[in-house]
Amino acid sequence: MKKAFTQGVFILFLGMLLMGNDTEVQASTTLEYGNTGQEVQDLQGKLYRMGYLNVEPTGYFGPLTERAVKDFQYDANLWVDGIVGTKTRYQIDNVEMMARVVHGEARGESYEGKVAVAAVILNREGSVHFPNTIRNVILQQNAFTAVHDGQYNLPPSPIAYQAVMDAVNGYDPTQGSTYYYNPDIATNEWIFTRETVTEIGNHTFAE
Repeated sequence: MKKAFTQGVFILFLGMLLMGNDTEVQASTTLEYGNTGQEVQDLQGKLYRMGYLNVEPTGYFGPLTERAVKDFQYDANLWVDGIVGTKTRYQIDNVEMMARVVHGEARGESYEGKVAVAAVILNREGSVHFPNTIRNVILQQNAFTAVHDGQYNLPPSPIAYQAVMDAVNGYDPTQGSTYYYNPDIATNEWIFTRETVTEIGNHTFAE
């Protein structure tokens, strides 16, 4: 009986310990005022590149970072509370990835052409014919030349971020297109079979 009681206490203690660890892991996914560390610094780096934070990353989540998060949340149509939870983190990461594609694929295009590339990414995310997350749309094999040839790794320009935010907020000059290509350099004959929707700069947008 004593042995069973001891085992029961041990199991209860182990369960409480694991629950505590889960709580710590869960808490680490949320960043808010007063937090410090590498995660905060990484967040600040993204907000700085996007133009929401006007000071270099410090690793301290203070009033300037909170204000930057709120401004981003407002622009991204998220709940504005200055706390980086799952949805805010997800959207920040999406914008970062999309801006890299836009910069790599359309940095020589007009502003409308940049927004158009971002819009295609969003249109693919919403299509049953493509992956259902921004990350998987972008990383789908051979989907974007910039990912394949390494231009995706170049730091995006401020205008690339702005183009992405405009697309996120509903600006779609492609009228729902899920494909685009440069007819002067495209080598895949299949892409020419897609129905043309519009042309913007050097790109043809198609469905």
